[in-house]
Amino acid sequence: MRSSIRTFVTLSCLLGLAHSVACGDDAPADETPELENKDPRDAGGGPSVDASVRLDSGRVPPLDAKAPVVRADGGGGEPSPTHADWRLPTPGACGDTPLTFATEQGTGIGPDWTEGAKVPITGLPNRYGLAAGELDAYVRTGRGYATYNYPIGVTGSWLPHKLMETVFTEDESGSPLAAFNSLSKYKDLDDFEKWLGLSPFPDCDGKGAQSVPYPNDQRPAYRMGSTRSPSPDGDRITYSCAGCHASRLFGRSVLGLQNRFSRANVGIDQARTTLQGVPVDILRLFYKMTDGEARILTRLQEALSYVQTKKPVLRGLDTSLAQVALSLAKRDKDPYATRNPKLAETPRPDPLNEYAADSKPGNWWVLKYKNRWLLDGSVVSGNPVYTNIIWNEIGRGTDLRELEGWLDANQKTVDELTAAVFAAEPVRYTEFFPAESLDMESAKRGKELFDASCASCHGTYQKGWELPHAASLPLADRLATVEVRYHETTPVHDVGTDTLRLKGMASLVQLNDLSISKKSGVVIKEQTGYVPPPLVGIWARFPYFHNNSAPNLCAVLTKTSERPATYWAGEPADPKVDFDEACNGYPTGDKVPAEWKKDPEGLFDSKVSGLGNQGHDEGVFLKEGVEMFTPAQKSDLIRFLQTL
Repeated sequence: MRSSIRTFVTLSCLLGLAHSVACGDDAPADETPELENKDPRDAGGGPSVDASVRLDSGRVPPLDAKAPVVRADGGGGEPSPTHADWRLPTPGACGDTPLTFATEQGTGIGPDWTEGAKVPITGLPNRYGLAAGELDAYVRTGRGYATYNYPIGVTGSWLPHKLMETVFTEDESGSPLAAFNSLSKYKDLDDFEKWLGLSPFPDCDGKGAQSVPYPNDQRPAYRMGSTRSPSPDGDRITYSCAGCHASRLFGRSVLGLQNRFSRANVGIDQARTTLQGVPVDILRLFYKMTDGEARILTRLQEALSYVQTKKPVLRGLDTSLAQVALSLAKRDKDPYATRNPKLAETPRPDPLNEYAADSKPGNWWVLKYKNRWLLDGSVVSGNPVYTNIIWNEIGRGTDLRELEGWLDANQKTVDELTAAVFAAEPVRYTEFFPAESLDMESAKRGKELFDASCASCHGTYQKGWELPHAASLPLADRLATVEVRYHETTPVHDVGTDTLRLKGMASLVQLNDLSISKKSGVVIKEQTGYVPPPLVGIWARFPYFHNNSAPNLCAVLTKTSERPATYWAGEPADPKVDFDEACNGYPTGDKVPAEWKKDPEGLFDSKVSGLGNQGHDEGVFLKEGVEMFTPAQKSDLIRFLQTL
């Protein structure tokens, strides 16, 4: 019994972590350069790579085009390709750059989340048209919600904080708790949260585009994504957005970058199955819990009875889609998906019980350019943050009437979190590597190839080296991206990548019938392909494809039959050992660090269902089965992509 109790407490704190996609887009599509000489909707091949830049009419205009830019208020405007005064902002005290996209006065124009509402081709990072000071306040508050203050009090996934600290604390007095700790490899709660994949807070509380605020202006000892909150029943703990949307990169914690090593879904599954057999009264007696703490656990136990979990096929992938659909199978098909005790025991069947529809968590950096959400663009209407809060809480077993009431009363909270997500900026390669390590001439050649072969899907990127005053700029500024120009309407293409994640959306169309979805304008429509995302920060988003099936950009630019069928993944801590600079991503072959091979969870096998590494072949960068780029051209493309 003690072992069962220990297992329950150890694992149930994971509840809800995988569903922290509430804070962002669900793995923004196959995050790879879909190199194409012809639109994937067309048949056959295309012009050779040395042809003039191909930019289809009605798609992404070149930077020197005089196409109108749609403003947030629906008005027109001219692009400003020269950016005569542009240069990278001066870093602040923490090395971060300030937000630069808010006007002093602000527009005061609210966002349009309706289907088909166009987005300015240069993106919409200030989604609410806030003035500079107000935007700063919204973003910092929203980042606090994402990192240490999960705001949704009605969530069903709270645990007593004191209980969690007690279980993971060594007891030298001979208490049975010491024996429990000997059953675990975890020294304390922090060690356990490290195993979960949570990242520590940055060393400095900056105020800029990539900063993370500290609670009460003090750097906490606990990790980003861990929320500790008081309540009338006692102090509680749960997990929030940063559990899936923050990651370590060469010793730095980066908010908005997908967590490569989340173990959330496995823990949620074990927590649910373990808790079903452990009465709260036994836990209360054993751990000397208060009446309030017992009530917290009782609420959790009830919520978990309406949660159906599914283990991911690989560490770092997320099964939120399946968890939402399978959890709905335990509820009535009414406007509030009322929790039904009989269905909790015998859920309705769902196809997602039979196959994997896993994907990695999303990067926040791309959202500002999109008007359809999820990697397949299937959410065609509604605020994506609001949308994922709904899904998140279904996956936590929350009563939707309570959630609807909370959302009605806390619109500003949702707006603040949304502002933080849309304001996220990518990290630059030159923040981690010397600018001199990038061959700018190679990158220039790569840009020519990209503009001719990739830009019609992935957008265009004006570089500092293209500015009239480039010669006066530091090298890092010349390598930087001055302006991104994507699509007014987010496209979807079928380029042959693994279809199981796409197929899984059929089980989520039922969400359209919920009162809470209709009230917020959320609409889901099945698609026939995936979104070719903007490639901002693509260098840091390895491994690639929506299912992590390509270890580096060399693999992406290689035809399927010659891509690595397996590879090893580990934390990118040391850029000299854990990163293949030439291929940009995980090292493969004899370059793999020996330590990585000691961890069986680090082995990726594309033969596993749902992990297929196929796609981006014929009509993309193959012509009649032959690769269209030479090794030297691939190298040039990678150098250019490293500058984005």
